[in-house]
Amino acid sequence: MRKEVIAHKDPKSPISEIFRTLRTNIQFMNASKRMQTLLITSTLPGEGKSWVASNLAVTFAQAGKKVVLIDADMRKGRQYVIFGATPKPGLSNCLSEIDLTDKKNLAENIVKYIQETEVENLYLMPAGSVPPNPSELLVSAEMIQLLEKLKAICDIIIIDGTPCELVTDSIILSRIADSTIIVTAHKRTKKDALERVIKNIKNVGGKLAGVVVNKLPVSAKKYEERYYYYGKDQSSHNKKRKSSKKPINQEVKNKPTNPNKIEEANLRKVDELLNNNKKELEEEQNTQSTNINEEELPKAMRSDKADITKEAADADDRTNDILKQINQYLDEEKKKII
Repeated sequence: MRKEVIAHKDPKSPISEIFRTLRTNIQFMNASKRMQTLLITSTLPGEGKSWVASNLAVTFAQAGKKVVLIDADMRKGRQYVIFGATPKPGLSNCLSEIDLTDKKNLAENIVKYIQETEVENLYLMPAGSVPPNPSELLVSAEMIQLLEKLKAICDIIIIDGTPCELVTDSIILSRIADSTIIVTAHKRTKKDALERVIKNIKNVGGKLAGVVVNKLPVSAKKYEERYYYYGKDQSSHNKKRKSSKKPINQEVKNKPTNPNKIEEANLRKVDELLNNNKKELEEEQNTQSTNINEEELPKAMRSDKADITKEAADADDRTNDILKQINQYLDEEKKKII
């Protein structure tokens, strides 16, 4: 099965939800009258008719309905490619080989042309061999008999028709189908062509359910918001976003620094400390070398006054020498940094 069957491959995606919404709208439109055959057609090829038909069939099957998807495009049918089935036998083989007189074995004969898919409750009848007269086969009594017999064994039949602007096969089928949906493409389908198709379907007595606009542009932001709402684990997304941001502390720690600036700052601090110590020593020496009144000293200490003054002077000289050496060292270090 190809990835384009997104309703089965990714049932929680926003696109799958859109197909479920389409399924609900179709059911409500035909609430009063039971609808069993639905034709999907378009104006021109490439508008997404087969893609809409396959995904819509999957959503009906997911709702518990027994669905038969018929590929009625016997010229260029591609439903067998989408679901990975064999191209034949299919619809054309069934219509050309079916025996209407054998009503007892009619159901068994029809089953031979139907294939199972990976989706539960969904069965596929491919287009089959390319016949020389597709339009004639679709208007034959065998086609009507086939649909009536399938209605008895399944809940809904979805028919993937041909583009109406090229051939009249889908216009013919719209007469015998309960309802018809026209698939259009954004900025591709011409308004005049759509009006002609609608008019032709109504002229033959077909019932139109509505028009599906396909290939609408969707912004990545809106798609992401819907995707996370429809079941994606948003906590892992938030963790990923948080992990991408570095902590402020880590950025500060990892920030490169200049060693010269660090050394200069350290020397500045040492200089300030030494200056403070120098001031404290000077204040202490000033307090020690204040004028001493001899009369206030004891007699035993008066004779030692000269010795005390000399020792204080010597200590002062030594302190000054040390400070000069430190200042000289600091000056040399600053010159190296500069």
